[in-house]
Amino acid sequence: MIRRNFLKGFSLLGAGSTLAPLLSIKQPELYFKEVRTDREYWVNMVTRVAEPVLSALQQDRIKELMPVECVEGELSSRKEVTYLEALGRTLAGLAPWLELGADQTKEGQLRQKFIALSAKAIQHAVTPAAKSYMNFTQLRQPLVDAAFLAHALLRAPKQLWGNLDAATQQHLVTALRSTRVIKPYYSNWLLFSAMIEAALLKFTNDYDTVRIDYALKSHEEWYKGDGIYGDGPDFHFDYYNSYVIQPMLLDILKVLNEGKDDGKELSARVLKRAQRYAEIQERLISPEGTFPPVGRSLAYRCGAFQLLSQVALQKQLPAHIKPAQVRSALTAVIKKTLEAPGTFDTNGWLTIGLAGHQAEVGESYISTGSLYLCTVSFLPLGLPADDEFWNSPDADWTSKKAFAGMKFPIDKAI
Repeated sequence: MIRRNFLKGFSLLGAGSTLAPLLSIKQPELYFKEVRTDREYWVNMVTRVAEPVLSALQQDRIKELMPVECVEGELSSRKEVTYLEALGRTLAGLAPWLELGADQTKEGQLRQKFIALSAKAIQHAVTPAAKSYMNFTQLRQPLVDAAFLAHALLRAPKQLWGNLDAATQQHLVTALRSTRVIKPYYSNWLLFSAMIEAALLKFTNDYDTVRIDYALKSHEEWYKGDGIYGDGPDFHFDYYNSYVIQPMLLDILKVLNEGKDDGKELSARVLKRAQRYAEIQERLISPEGTFPPVGRSLAYRCGAFQLLSQVALQKQLPAHIKPAQVRSALTAVIKKTLEAPGTFDTNGWLTIGLAGHQAEVGESYISTGSLYLCTVSFLPLGLPADDEFWNSPDADWTSKKAFAGMKFPIDKAI
C-alpha cells in the first residue's frame, strides 16, 4: 500500500502541554515529503523520534533542552538518570539501520547524518568535561541504560563503536566498567550486567565472565515454557520478554559464541523460544494495530514488539509467518502508538503515554528518557531496502485474517 501525506492530522502539540522548555532545537523534518513505501514511513518516524535526542547531545545541550516529565515527586531522582535513558534507548533501536552505513541514496545520506550525530552524542555523554556527561554509577537505573547503550554498540559495531575516536572509546569503556558498582535485582536486571560485559568482551576482550554466566544460567532456570521466561523466579504477564529478556539473550549469546563451538546448544534453545514468542507477539496485534494494554511499562509504546522485530531482522521468523505480514502488522502498531495526537510535545520530544499523552501511564521509574525504547520496534530497518521484508506486497497478519473470516493457521504450543 502506498502511503501519502505522512501523518496527516498528526499533531505534535499535546493539549495544554507544559513540557516544552524555554530553549528549543530545530523541529525534526520529514525526510521523505511524500511517503511511497512502508520503509520511507518507518525512516521518517524513527528519525523524527530520534533527532531531538541526538541533536541536543550533538550540541552538548541535552540537559538544557530535554524536558523531564515524570510522576510527581520523582523529578530530582529522574533528572539524574533520564539523559542516559534517552541516549541508550534511542541508539538501541536505531543501531541496525545505522550499521548499513552511508551510500548515495537519499536514505544512505540520511544515515550518514545520523551516524555522525550518534558518534558525537556518545562522545558528549561519556567525556567528563562535557556539559552532557552522564551518570553511570549513582542510583540503580544507569545499569539499565548503560546496557541499552552496550546493546546499541553490539548492533552497530562498525558505525557506532568504529566511528568513535580513541579517547571517546576509552571514556566509553571506563563508563561501562563503572556500572559494576551497581548491584542488579534478581530479575531481568541480571541481563543488564551481562549485556555490558558482552560489549566489553566484543570491544576489549576484557570482561567478567561470571556476570554473563550467572545471567544465562538464571534465565534457564526461570524459563516457564511455551517461549516465555519469568522475570526472575516469578511469571509476570507483561512485555518484558520483549522489552529486555529475549532480545538481550539472543545478542549476548551471539557475542559469546563468536568463533566458538561451545554454547551452540543453548543458543539453539534460546532461538527456538524466541521464535515461539515472536509467533505469539504477531498474533497479539489486532486487525487495527492495537495490542492488549497489560503489564507495566506501557509508555514504551511500540517497543513492546522488539522481539518480533529482532527475529524479523535476523531472518529467523517461523516458516508460516511471512516477512510482509510482520512489516504490515508492525506498521499498524507504530501508527497507533506514535501518531496519536499529543504523543510529542511542541519541540518534538516524546510525552508519557501509550497512544497519545496519557500521564497516568507513568510509573515511578518512567520519565521522558525512558520513552525512547519505542525505537526498538524499528529494528528491521537494518535489513537492506531490497530485502523481501520491504519489497513484498502488503499482507494481512494473523488476527486480521482471523477476524475477516479468512483462513489462518491454528496456534500450537512448543
